[in-house]
Amino acid sequence: MNKLKTAVADFGWPRIIIFFFVVALFVAAPFVGVRVDGALSDVLARFGQNGILVLALVPMVQAGAGLNFGLPVGIIAGLLGGTLSMQFGWTGWVGFLGAVGVSLPFAVLFGWAYGLLLNKVKGEEMTIAMYVGFSMVTFFAILWLLLPYSSPNMVWGYSGSGLRTTITLDGYWTKILNDFLAVRLGRFFVFPTGLLAFFGAATGVMWLFLKSKTGTAMTAVGSNPDFARAGGVSSDRMRLVSVVVSTVFGAVGILVYQQSYGFIQLYQAPLYMAFPAVAAILLGGASVNKASMVNVLVGTFLFQAILTMTPNVINSVLQTDMSEVIRIVISNGMIIYALTRKTKVSK
Repeated sequence: MNKLKTAVADFGWPRIIIFFFVVALFVAAPFVGVRVDGALSDVLARFGQNGILVLALVPMVQAGAGLNFGLPVGIIAGLLGGTLSMQFGWTGWVGFLGAVGVSLPFAVLFGWAYGLLLNKVKGEEMTIAMYVGFSMVTFFAILWLLLPYSSPNMVWGYSGSGLRTTITLDGYWTKILNDFLAVRLGRFFVFPTGLLAFFGAATGVMWLFLKSKTGTAMTAVGSNPDFARAGGVSSDRMRLVSVVVSTVFGAVGILVYQQSYGFIQLYQAPLYMAFPAVAAILLGGASVNKASMVNVLVGTFLFQAILTMTPNVINSVLQTDMSEVIRIVISNGMIIYALTRKTKVSK
């Protein structure tokens, strides 16, 4: 009994309640006219398209730099890669992989500068990261109007300059991962094989990185910086590496997200994209000091299941749209819970 209480306390009642809430939604779905197979298909698609953005948070948590509320820095790099790929006229796999390749140098550069700043403000990383993310989005809201893009599929038609707020990926690389080797069972269920395989590969790369010499040193810095320093590990260098890796995964993550939705959104759209990712990893059992692949997988699935099932089930019962209310309550609630929760310190 004591072990059970300890396990419940460690996992947290909010997470347990949310888990059973998701189960209840799936059980109730057929009784209110919601198809479970179609809903599950949507959950899997959302799981794959959002997973890498959640995965991007792991390196900074492990290095002791906290939750990456500056994820928009990496997202901006991904947006640059995506828009330049379209500007060059690349389509299909060339377009998607080209977007990833073009975004990587920007992600490394932005992440390096971002990491240098965070090394100057140790102890206040999450607060500063949020300001950096907001500032980056605002700065690029100006640049999207000034950069010399000329593709008629992207610029404002009446002026011939400045990128549109929403740019469709039709004819370029829309759903390139979702449709790759997708398996359709019946009319409503589609298993997005390519999308989940890409997310699985990214998860494997992150796991291998954390098990590498650099990843182990990075985790050591986050766990015990004094011990790591005594072993000859540079705390600042490992933190810088964690920020760069997080930014790179954020850039790739937004490209996966974009191809799944079929359009690119610029200007203020990336402003709050870090919050759902942060809420998801916390929902999976991570803390501000420790995160794992399991936390990413469980948290992303539960969070996306809630966002998918809630509007379907609750709206059918109440005949009103509460999806946005539920999203805000759960995401912000999990963030507040995690940041105010007392954790045990091992001696």
